[in-house]
This record gives sequence, structure tokens and C-alpha cells, in this order.
Amino acid sequence: MMLLNIDYVPGKTLEALSLVRGSVVQSKNFGKDFMAGMKTLVGGELTGYTEMLQEARQIATKRMVDEAEALGADAVINLRYTSSSIMQGAAEVTAYGTAVKFV
Repeated sequence: MMLLNIDYVPGKTLEALSLVRGSVVQSKNFGKDFMAGMKTLVGGELTGYTEMLQEARQIATKRMVDEAEALGADAVINLRYTSSSIMQGAAEVTAYGTAVKFV
């Protein structure tokens, strides 16, 4: 599956199929959340949160791709990600774009 954050596929004529999306609400375990809280005292990257968001993006992308494949899509264009905090230590990540077929 080709994933692009532009609104075309170079050299291809496209038929738009549908908006496709995938989302996940992800949280960290208590131990990592506690350590992240301690890290805020000294500053620096909160690697536990970084890893959590990377995993959430991967899951959301896979769910979006699964939806596009079910439609018979060859690619997803205009791919975008959004995230929002649901509660302390948990975030929702959504991947969305337009499923297209090459004609």
C-alpha cells in the first residue's frame, strides 16, 4: 500500500474511493508513567511517551491501511495524523487520508 501526504500519485490517474481512518487510544503502564513524572523534574525527552506515541501511530496506520485494502485501494493520499490527550498518560492517535485506486 502506497502512503503519501500529497494529493496525487506522480504519473498515475486516480479514482477516489473514500475517506479511510484508523485510531487507537494508547496508555503507558504505571511504572513508565511514574518515571516520566520524575523526568519532568530534570527535563529532557520523555522516551516512554515518545515510544507510546510511535506505537500508537503504527497501530492507527495499520487500521487505516486495513480499511483502504478492504475497499480495494492501491494507495492512501493526503495522509494525516492527529493526536489528543484523553487523560493523564493516555492519548488518542488517528491516521486518516483518501483511499484511491489507480485507473
